[in-house]
Amino acid sequence: MDGANPGDEFIEVIAREVAADPGNLALREDFVTLLLEQDLGRAATELAAFEAHGGDLARTRLLRARLMAARMRTANPLPPAETAAPPAAPPARPKPIPVPADEDCSDVSAAASASVWDAERPAVTLANVAGLAEVKQHLDTTFLAPLRNPELAAAFGQKPGGSLLMYGPPGCGKTFIARAISGDLGASFIHVTLADLLSKWIGESEKAIQSVFRHARAAAPCVIFFDEFDALGSRRTSGGGGSQTMRMLVTQLLEELDGVASANDGVYFLAATNRPWDIDSALRRPGRIDRTVLVLPPDAVARAAIVQDALAGKPADGVDVVAVAAATEGFSGADLNHLTTTVLQRAMVKSMESGALVPVTTDAVLAAAGDITPSTTSWFDQVVPVLEYGVDDGTFDQLRAYRVKRGMR
Repeated sequence: MDGANPGDEFIEVIAREVAADPGNLALREDFVTLLLEQDLGRAATELAAFEAHGGDLARTRLLRARLMAARMRTANPLPPAETAAPPAAPPARPKPIPVPADEDCSDVSAAASASVWDAERPAVTLANVAGLAEVKQHLDTTFLAPLRNPELAAAFGQKPGGSLLMYGPPGCGKTFIARAISGDLGASFIHVTLADLLSKWIGESEKAIQSVFRHARAAAPCVIFFDEFDALGSRRTSGGGGSQTMRMLVTQLLEELDGVASANDGVYFLAATNRPWDIDSALRRPGRIDRTVLVLPPDAVARAAIVQDALAGKPADGVDVVAVAAATEGFSGADLNHLTTTVLQRAMVKSMESGALVPVTTDAVLAAAGDITPSTTSWFDQVVPVLEYGVDDGTFDQLRAYRVKRGMR
């Protein structure tokens, strides 16, 4: 159609797909992400629908934060391009949005950060994490035990606080474990992503990092959780057009982490990544993020619990979750959620075709599982050259032991 915006046409195509498959949460999330670039009002409506249909709490919170930041940016757009002779004086910066007095922020990006660093109190603990006994034991011995015994730690000169890097295949529950750690510590929880920090103004991303830590100090004891940490803490030797910006972010984070080790009592820094080999070595030196834990695909106990929870309250005919767990070795939590969503959708279609309720059965789940390749497979293939040729400071000891135990090459 002449004069039509191709982006609008694409949005309507996706809208029709969402309407045809309202329970497809992955599609709904993608639709909200698309609308954040095109139509903020509609994005808010679709975000509410995503949440109402059972969208993941962490993803909902992240999308809400991005919507808030996008609204802030829209309220204070970039100054228009110059079309006449250059002015005698530099153009004025956008008028700042008022922020709390203790936040020395000068524009919309920092103001947005001040609004979204809401410290929540997770209700979950590691006791709510099914299976993963080895992960929980490693967490307890290397990170949590000293924090649970502050008097003993103080006797040995240890201050409350610490840092931990969780790594492993995507979709295996690193964010959930971070919340559970916060719950175990009885601490507040601040979830940070790269999208929350990046700004169009030079220097404001660094201010946003400062803002995160200031809020954490005010809410101490507090856990700061950086998701997809390799996107923020990537090696400063990496090239690319945005390398200078990333170097500045890493440098600012180094300063704040040094504060975690000395002045920021009660502030705990957790980070998650799928690519630990891409993180700047300065961030990993002793005294900064010097402890790691490998978060592997859920074991059989955890897989059975995930499937059982996903099918709870749904039309299911005595599904043998133990058999399903045995057939889904190597599946991530995200893979298992995809599996249950798939079988529920198939059962719904059959029910509509037959005019009678067709419940999910064990055979149906096992058949669907056979059609799915675990998403973790590509990650384990990707890590092989890192283990063989990369420099290892002990980060991959758990991974090497796991591969030997599973007979992987």
